[in-house]
Amino acid sequence: MAIATINPATGTTVETFPELNDAEVEQKIGIACERWRTYRNTGFDERAECMRAAADLFEKEVDVAAQLMSTEMGKTLAAAHDEALKCAHGMRYYADHAAEFLADEPLADASAVGARRALGRYQPLGVVLAVMPWNFPMWQVMRFAAPALMAGNVGLLKHASNVPRCALYLEDVFRRAGFPEGCFQALLISSRKVESILRDPRVVAATLTGSELAGRSVAAICGDEVKHTVMELGGSDPFVVMPSADLDRAVETAVAARVQNNGQSCIAAKRFIVHADVYDAFTERFVSRMRGLKVGDPFDPATEVGPLATEQGRADVEELVDDAIAAGATALCGGRRPDGPGWFYPPTVITGITRDMRVFAEEVFGPVASLYRVADIEEALEIANATSFGLGSNAWTNDETEQERFIADLDAGQVFINGRTTSYPELPFGGVKRSGYGRELAAHGIREFCNLKTIWMG
Repeated sequence: MAIATINPATGTTVETFPELNDAEVEQKIGIACERWRTYRNTGFDERAECMRAAADLFEKEVDVAAQLMSTEMGKTLAAAHDEALKCAHGMRYYADHAAEFLADEPLADASAVGARRALGRYQPLGVVLAVMPWNFPMWQVMRFAAPALMAGNVGLLKHASNVPRCALYLEDVFRRAGFPEGCFQALLISSRKVESILRDPRVVAATLTGSELAGRSVAAICGDEVKHTVMELGGSDPFVVMPSADLDRAVETAVAARVQNNGQSCIAAKRFIVHADVYDAFTERFVSRMRGLKVGDPFDPATEVGPLATEQGRADVEELVDDAIAAGATALCGGRRPDGPGWFYPPTVITGITRDMRVFAEEVFGPVASLYRVADIEEALEIANATSFGLGSNAWTNDETEQERFIADLDAGQVFINGRTTSYPELPFGGVKRSGYGRELAAHGIREFCNLKTIWMG
């Protein structure tokens, strides 16, 4: 894929960017390595001052950042605006809490191990490569960059090829905020250059958010090199609705959960599993709301669903829906691409899904909801867990026994009861099964790229 800004609402190429050559990549890695030798010894107060300055820039330039995101990947301007402010919030969170999260830890009763003192100290690992996706082109990067920089690491960003302006903007923000040159660098490169960077001994770890295929590749290379990785991969999150649920809230949240970011979110609810007692009422309201959503120009304030980010992305969604319908599923709304320019796909609800359909097992990365009727909580859990993914999950019930059952038995890194799965700086984020491993955000996220050094003092 060319490194280019292509407006997904029109399909028009706005700007192309040259790929860094091998010598330029080598130079940037060298700069990062040299910078880490000094940056690792800076104090938390100094790092926090720069991080808060970066947050100030995001808040001051929120309209600039939002326009970049909407232009490059098609999210609505309102959603892009919120994403930019969320970045500022995440930066302030780590500026405020990094010293606390990485404070020395007493490890044991010192006398039990024959020591005067026994403690653990968190120290930064070094140069970390972040391979990041286009769907949250600034927030996803910030989930890595804010904790990594506050811990004393330095970052190299290999961003998705369709959001180069966002990548360069992020690098520029950190530079203007006062971080030393080389602390955070964007690498405008194709995926074919990633392996050589991962195998460079100066790059000590990697984090990736993206497809399962990309995650397997990066994890395999880093495994061969014995380098630490964090993987946040795909998701096919269940959204379970039981009879005791507040149906009005559940429907409104279900719509928002499915079409957030134009349906292109790993933690978007994708499979709606509804108890038979409320299935008809839920379906009627849900389909009506999905059918009524306004699809259009992401810069139009009235737009609720913009285009998909890439032409291939739309083709992938279309292929999964067409496969299901050809095999006997029914589209209750949507299901056909509109005429005209841009990579739009309508909000779609499909039912009558069987296990031999691809949509049963694969992630649909667009505004398509799969709807299932179940007889009881046992069947709900069976379908919810009948996936290779395990990122987020949602369960709607006011029955406390059912709530505890979902918390215990949903195979996921996150369970949200009577709410929509989302990411907060304050909560750890990550999945199980083929949704990846490791955690971002909260204290867990900043510790991922630290060495917990055991210290024994006699």
